[in-house]
Amino acid sequence: MNQNIQLHPSWLAALSAEFDMPYMQKLKSYLEQRKQSGARIYPIGSQYFSALNTTPLEQVKVVILGQDPYHGPNQAHGLSFSVPVGERIPPSLRNIYKELHDDLGITIPAHGHLQAWAEQGVLLLNSVLTVEDGQAGAHQGQGWEQFTDAVIAVINQQRQHVVFLLWGSYAQKKGCAIDKKKHLVLQAPHPSPLSAHRGFLGCKHFSKTNTYLQQYGQMPIEWSLPDIGKAPKLL
Repeated sequence: MNQNIQLHPSWLAALSAEFDMPYMQKLKSYLEQRKQSGARIYPIGSQYFSALNTTPLEQVKVVILGQDPYHGPNQAHGLSFSVPVGERIPPSLRNIYKELHDDLGITIPAHGHLQAWAEQGVLLLNSVLTVEDGQAGAHQGQGWEQFTDAVIAVINQQRQHVVFLLWGSYAQKKGCAIDKKKHLVLQAPHPSPLSAHRGFLGCKHFSKTNTYLQQYGQMPIEWSLPDIGKAPKLL
């Protein structure tokens, strides 16, 4: 972890104590050691906290919880399920788009860049914020999970009427302590091609999210994405 990494003031105020804890110091040392050994870590250091920096604490309306970043070159950029413009849309995101289309009639985008969601208050948070090239889950168990547990706890305590979208058993276990009296928790199988047909497709989480937000006087999410940049790489 680079000392120069900046964290949005709203999150820094809520999480500053985490950076002084032994687990975070160990994580920092681990990442530095892996870099020194020549490991290629994704995303780049300035994007470790992209989800938090794009969606300030006071603006969080929805949380979409992922597991760890994509481990292919140029894919991970700090937002769960998202890839930069021009990169191939991953299979899980394709199924998310399919459900969006079936639920709300939204045209399936030609890119996988989800920043427009994040800018509206959708926190696209992975449980683990780094990975190594070609090695899925390489940085699990090194401390990131404790940090992102703290992120979820802060939202649970300090915000009201947030929608948590927990897709798959991993996300559901991580979100088990969310106060369902204060927030809406929607659960479904993971959108991966291995499990999407078991109930993710047809879950209507996007319309349910907007209905709940409007019920509590909040602006609904505009789930359609702007048509930006170049077309994605072919499969």
